[in-house]
Amino acid sequence: MTTKDLVEQIRKKKSFLCVGLDTDLEKIPTYLLSEEDPIFTFNKAIIDATHEFTVAYKPNTAFYEASGKKGWKSLSRTINYLNEEYPEIFTIADAKRGDIGNTSAMYAKGFLQELGFDAITVAPYMGKDSVEPFLEIRDKHTILLALTSNEGAFDFQTQKIDGVEMYKKVIEVSKTWKNSERLMYVVGATKAEYLEEIRKIIPESFLLVPGVGAQGGKLADVFKFGKTENIGLLVNSSRGIIYASESSNFAEIAGAKAEVLQREMAQLMDTM
Repeated sequence: MTTKDLVEQIRKKKSFLCVGLDTDLEKIPTYLLSEEDPIFTFNKAIIDATHEFTVAYKPNTAFYEASGKKGWKSLSRTINYLNEEYPEIFTIADAKRGDIGNTSAMYAKGFLQELGFDAITVAPYMGKDSVEPFLEIRDKHTILLALTSNEGAFDFQTQKIDGVEMYKKVIEVSKTWKNSERLMYVVGATKAEYLEEIRKIIPESFLLVPGVGAQGGKLADVFKFGKTENIGLLVNSSRGIIYASESSNFAEIAGAKAEVLQREMAQLMDTM
């Protein structure tokens, strides 16, 4: 999917919502555990109930890898379902990969070509040759961890190198990499006050913004400081939507939660 396609969906749905499919067998309704593939059954119900309000889905691969072969099967079924039933929706493998070049090339092939995700999250710590293999694939996107929403982000990401915070250095340097126009960046909603500075470096790039809701980030602040002419944001909500209820109508309630966020997003977009 191209960035143009994504922008069209954002404008059509008046939404820049990304739903995180962090599906935990210990948190889904217990009656689903009797299903042959409870993770996929849960995901399918969530997707069907929320797709009209969202433009992206982001399975965190750790929640699938934890179940071994069954989990990988559930992940594959989930992305296949999305690509077949809702091909207009942007899909992100939240895998946080990044290794030496030939290994990154295999990760890129696995997630972006074989599984068919539109994007993958990548850690930049190993530098240029660990990221460029992901950027080689046309119409796919690499989402670089820039400034994350966790408490430990301050251990390294905001430390200064020659007077410049490391996260700013990462973003600046990444702009010089081959096919850098295919880069997007992760910036946590709990770091909304940094967005204005980040936009000075990457005024047009898409930002994936986790941390709204359960982690305390405020949507209005993210929009105020992070928006571009083409919105340029994918705001992720996971727990606040998919675990809104443990009852038999969990999907319906998840859909209602997604709609609340979508309406708030539409109101913010109408102010532009």
